[in-house]
Amino acid sequence: MTKNFCPLNVTMNLIGTKWKPLVLFHLLDGCVRSGILKKKVPDISNKMFTQTVRELERDGLISRKVFPVVPPKVEYELTENGRSLENILRSLDAWGKEMS
Repeated sequence: MTKNFCPLNVTMNLIGTKWKPLVLFHLLDGCVRSGILKKKVPDISNKMFTQTVRELERDGLISRKVFPVVPPKVEYELTENGRSLENILRSLDAWGKEMS
């Protein structure tokens, strides 16, 4: 471990964008189809949604399952690492309720 190592920096690199915590939060209750998940995240563009879920999948926080049907069906769910963020995400949600 380097002298300047900061664990919070690691966390923020993984979930510290505008959209990632929202996507992760909406997956706390289980597997969600792509279109439904996108609707749960207000104001996110198609491009940003795709980029966000790809990054979360690449970083091992969510998994993606594609079903071989027409039209395509895609579902997302939290991995074990993603689920480990549950307390943090629920705390942020509660804090937001208190502030509003």
